[in-house]
Amino acid sequence: MPYSSGARGISAFLVPTDTPGFDRTLIHGKLGLRGQATAELSLDNVRIPAGALLGQEGKGFGYAMKALDEGRISVAAACVGIVQACLEASVGYATTRYQFGKPIASYQLVQDMIAQMSVDADAARLLTWRAADLAERGEPFSVAASKAKLFASETAVTASNLAVQVFGGYGFIDDYPVQKFLRDARVMTLYEGTSQIQKLLIGRAETGISAF
Repeated sequence: MPYSSGARGISAFLVPTDTPGFDRTLIHGKLGLRGQATAELSLDNVRIPAGALLGQEGKGFGYAMKALDEGRISVAAACVGIVQACLEASVGYATTRYQFGKPIASYQLVQDMIAQMSVDADAARLLTWRAADLAERGEPFSVAASKAKLFASETAVTASNLAVQVFGGYGFIDDYPVQKFLRDARVMTLYEGTSQIQKLLIGRAETGISAF
C-alpha cells in the first residue's frame, strides 16, 4: 500500500539476521538491566521476498500495537517482582539491623516505608492480574494494560528508592541488592511506552478525546 495510507499502509515482515543490509550494534554502559543484551538494529536497503510478510498486508501497525499492549503486561509483571523484592529485602534487613539496642524495624518511619511497599506491591499485582485475565479471556485489555504498566513501573521506582533508604548507606553499595533494583526499575517507566504515553492513553479512554 502507498505511504499516504498512513497506519493502514504498514505491513510487518520477518527479516532474517543474515540478510544483506541488516546490522546490529550492542549498546554498552546501561544504567540498569546489565544482564540483558540490548542492541540498536539498522536496515540499509534491505530487500526481502514477499514470503517474508508477517500476517496480512496493511495490518502491521495493528500487530505492533497489540504486541505493545501485551508487552505492557509483561513489564508490569516484572515491576511487581521488583517491588516484592524491595519489600522482602527491606523487611529482612530492618528486622536484623540493630541501632540503639533494637532492630530498626521498630522505628515508626521505617515501618511507614515498609507498609507503603507492601500496599503498592499488592495494588500493582492486582492491576497486572486484571489486565492479564482480560487478555487471556480475549476481552479488550489495552487500557487495563496501560493502567497496570503505569502504576507498577512508577511504583517500582518508588519502592526501590524506599528500599535504598531503609538500607541507609549500605543501600548505595554493590554488597546489597537494592541499588540494583533501583537501577533496573528506572527503565521500566520508559520502554513499552513511557508513563506519559500511558496517561494519554488512559485519558483518551476516559474522555473520548485524543491528546496525541
